[in-house]
Amino acid sequence: MKKNFVLKEFVLISLITSLWVNISELVRYLGYVRPKMQEFFPYILEMGKIWDIQILAVWGFWDTLLTCLYVFLFWLCALVFGNNLKSIVISGVMSWAFIFVLYWVATANMLLAEWSNLFVVLPLALLETLVASFIASRLYVRYNSKLSR
Repeated sequence: MKKNFVLKEFVLISLITSLWVNISELVRYLGYVRPKMQEFFPYILEMGKIWDIQILAVWGFWDTLLTCLYVFLFWLCALVFGNNLKSIVISGVMSWAFIFVLYWVATANMLLAEWSNLFVVLPLALLETLVASFIASRLYVRYNSKLSR
């Protein structure tokens, strides 16, 4: 792993990784979270509406932040531990804990979601973060090997 941060490399890896993040977020939301939210808040008619330009823009921003976090945290871990499984797991679990566990525990604690949802949503989110870290790992290997030729 190169010790210097290369913005072009980071942006490229983030863009490619974001494909997985967007797919994962949509599948989890449409397949589980949205139906549960609509069931939990039946009196809010627009609950779970997604096909709106403002909502899609917020989702795009959210997913971009998530992806940048995944890629940057992986890069930091890879600097310390090397580009290996240890860095993938540490960066994936840390991203998961600080974004998804914090969010869903706070949401359930404020009675805005059922605690039982966490047993489905959190493992799916952990899968997302670990796969995103794995993708970043492979892309850094590929990008760094091209530079050394």
